[in-house]
Amino acid sequence: MPRQADIDRHDTDILILGTGGAGLFAALHARQSAPPGTKITIAVKGLIGKCGCTRMVQGGYNVALGPGDSVERHFMDTIQGGKWLPDQDMAWKLCEQAVVRVRELENEIGCFFDRESDGHLHHKAFAGQTADRTVHKGDLTGIEIINRLMEQVLSRPIERLQEHRAIGLIPNRDGSALAGVLFIDMRAGKFRFVRAKTVLMATGGGPTMYKYHTPSGDKTMDGLAMALRLGLPLRDMEMVQFHPTGLLAGDHTRMTGTVLEEGLRGAGGQLINHSGQRFMFDYDQKGERATRDVVSRGIYTEMRKNNDPEQEGVFISMAHLGPDNVRRKFKGMVKRCADSGFDLAAGKVEVVPTAHYFMGGVIVDSDTRTAIEGLYVAGEDAGGAHGSNRLGGNGVANSTVYGGVAGDTMGADIRKMGALRDADETVLAAEIERALRPSAKKPGHILGLRQKLQTAMWDEVGVMRTEAGMKRGLKHIAEIGDELLETGVDGSNLAFNLTWHDWLNMASLTEVSEVIARAGLARENSRGAHFREDFPEPGDLESSYFTVARQTGDTVGVGREQVKFSIVKPGETVLPEGEPETLVAQP
Repeated sequence: MPRQADIDRHDTDILILGTGGAGLFAALHARQSAPPGTKITIAVKGLIGKCGCTRMVQGGYNVALGPGDSVERHFMDTIQGGKWLPDQDMAWKLCEQAVVRVRELENEIGCFFDRESDGHLHHKAFAGQTADRTVHKGDLTGIEIINRLMEQVLSRPIERLQEHRAIGLIPNRDGSALAGVLFIDMRAGKFRFVRAKTVLMATGGGPTMYKYHTPSGDKTMDGLAMALRLGLPLRDMEMVQFHPTGLLAGDHTRMTGTVLEEGLRGAGGQLINHSGQRFMFDYDQKGERATRDVVSRGIYTEMRKNNDPEQEGVFISMAHLGPDNVRRKFKGMVKRCADSGFDLAAGKVEVVPTAHYFMGGVIVDSDTRTAIEGLYVAGEDAGGAHGSNRLGGNGVANSTVYGGVAGDTMGADIRKMGALRDADETVLAAEIERALRPSAKKPGHILGLRQKLQTAMWDEVGVMRTEAGMKRGLKHIAEIGDELLETGVDGSNLAFNLTWHDWLNMASLTEVSEVIARAGLARENSRGAHFREDFPEPGDLESSYFTVARQTGDTVGVGREQVKFSIVKPGETVLPEGEPETLVAQP
């Protein structure tokens, strides 16, 4: 283990972890809101603008600007889509500020979104929504947003720590506040501790512990694993969103699991089972345009009916919409499928539900503050805004809205803060020792362990769950975790030691996988993304609860808290005039 003096020590005022939509927006807003002379540092596991999930966004950005739409309507779709589990104050701010943020993206950041012939923004249909409200740049919306944000950030005096992996949130000496963050400088293979008055965790979630998954390969739940070890409360950890249509191209390619965007179904795409039959209307009256959780379960059920080893998934068909029309409207998707041997425009493409987004996360208030002073969380690391199910198009809106909110909040809060805090050196040393543990063990097969974890999570804690299955999953996770602790890496040179980082990735994934399974066992009903075959009913809406997981020592406990219906109750809706109207709410 390195001596404490061998750790590089670095100071800043505002530290931002992650350079997706949340992190980059936070940096820009912090520059505007913080006092003159404030030092702002952004740190990222990869390269700025070249990693993470925001740049992978295809479908678009939900914003209530279309004819007949309203913030209130967007809010109600979000609440009902989340099955009455969202934090309503967070959901309202998301919908209200999306209008502000999309104008900022166009007028200040420089994004160009598709428009109608009359100049108005084009809004396309996404599942689970009562209006066409998804603004987009073809089917490559995320690249447009990230490229423009990256240009803005790189043009400002903001310090950049690239290829810096965050491995520990370090409290101050009495544990009352955050002192800073411990990193590995991946290029040098050395530890760096950065003190900061405020820290934003915007590292993204990324449920890559599943056999089929969509997130960027660098996403391994590091942020939530760090929050767990710090003892922070995490909510809704059972809520893993499976996108219904992940490309199924075989084990030989990493294209398997990548998303075929929701706009395909919104435009009229049809799902076909192994018998050649359209099936989604057997599961929901909205057919293919039902919410993601419903469509994923429909596909998974059809997959279980099929005994053909040559066809594991189902098919999506667009040909009836006209091949030329499909090629024009979904240029990126057509090319992606062609690269994998499928003709999306004129043929059929095999698809499977794929782990896509994590609704759970750190408990925060609507200004992104956490339970510990100095730490803020935005984007996919934060729980609450989506409840049990995220509407397609609400993800990038959530990241950019709350990234901006975090930047504004940190800039305001830092005005009231004094000197930088001194770290708890015991915690700092423990995090370094934990990271170096594999260098003292005999090298093993880390990829094999990851494949075991992915299979266990897909089979036992996946689209459809049972008590027996999740208990089997926990047993497998524990065995994999134990094996990982006895698996080593060659530590003779830690600079760009990717096997070491594979080990650290697995450590984060196994820690969070255990919490997902334990939270799933604690929820004895079915809501949104969490479906239990042994408890298929949603339960009473008026007594809705969310799960709260917290780690004490090496033990994870899961409790419950009642949902606060701060704006609207089940059986009511919110109209633009702000008056409640009784209706029959869908669970």
